[in-house]
Parts: sequence; structure tokens; C-alpha cells
Amino acid sequence: MPRTPAENDRIRRATTEQILNTALSLFCEKGYYSTSIEDIARQADISKGLLYHYFKSKEEVLAALVEIRINDVLVVMNAAQTKPTPAQQIQHIAEGALDDVRRKPDIFRFYLNLFTQPKLDPVVAKYTQQLMDEQAQQFKVQTDMFEALGVENPRQRSLYFSSTLQGIMLMYSTYPKNFPLDEVKAQVIAEFCKNP
Repeated sequence: MPRTPAENDRIRRATTEQILNTALSLFCEKGYYSTSIEDIARQADISKGLLYHYFKSKEEVLAALVEIRINDVLVVMNAAQTKPTPAQQIQHIAEGALDDVRRKPDIFRFYLNLFTQPKLDPVVAKYTQQLMDEQAQQFKVQTDMFEALGVENPRQRSLYFSSTLQGIMLMYSTYPKNFPLDEVKAQVIAEFCKNP
């Protein structure tokens, strides 16, 4: 019996997810340039030809991963904006970011690595710029939340908040077994999510 369109779509989605998860795992482990299309196909247990049916190049795989990361950030930020008070919005951002790094510490380190790649690398620089552009837009939204909270210098407070979260996420992704994430998260919420 031939497959239904719904079954074909399910298989396509599952295979795409398998390729992307495998690529991300390999990029985290070996780095973008040290990972080949052959490595991804072999680890995903599919043929190289099938992988090329889904993605024309390794760069296209990277582009899809960056798009997923941007969407993940947007999900947290959009959900934060639905919260009734600025303090709850900022708390949602902190919890979303720190819960995300708890679930996927290696993924955070991969994207951090993308940010620190040389600008002279045209492939990586293009995707780094996409991530930076999206972060700049979301930083504006976050700064507006701090302004609505009534802090004295909302932009500076927002920078401090972002820097604090980034530092915590780096520490946790480096030392996941020994870092007291829940305690530090509670401190962040106590410090940043209160009215001045």
C-alpha cells in the first residue's frame, strides 16, 4: 500500500529533525569545519544522497540550525511579552534562558562559539550576523521591559541582565555538574525582577 501524503510528511519531518540533531551534535563535538557531510550522514545512519535531498550543503544545514535558534529565542521573548507585568516578563526571560541551557548546555556553547568566530570567515560570519541582528532586536524589547519596570537606566540595566545571564549560561555549560543553577537563577530573579 502506498504511503499517504500525511505519512510522507511525517517521514520528511522526522528525517529533517534527525539530520539537524545529528549535525548539531557533531558541530558541538568537532566544530563546524571539522564536520563533513559524510560525518553527518554516517552518524544519522542515512546515505549521503538522502542527506543532499534534504540539504544542498553543510552551510544549508548550519542555516537551518541558526533559524531554529532564532525561533527558540523568539518563542521565549514572545511568551514573555504576554506576561501581565514587566517583572514577570523579565522573570520569564531569565527562566527561559536558564532552563534552556540546563536542557542543552552543549548547544549554548556551539552558538557562543559561532559568535566568537572571526569575521573574516564569510560563511560563519553571515550566520553570526543573523544571530546578532536578532539579539539586537530582542535586546530592544527587553530594554523596553526594564523601562516599563521603572528602573533608572533601562538600557544599562538590560545590558547588565543580559551579561549576567550569558555569564551564568557559560559557567553552567562549562561546569554542569557543579554549578548551582537553581540557586543562581533564584538570585537573578530576586535581583532583576522587582520594582525599583
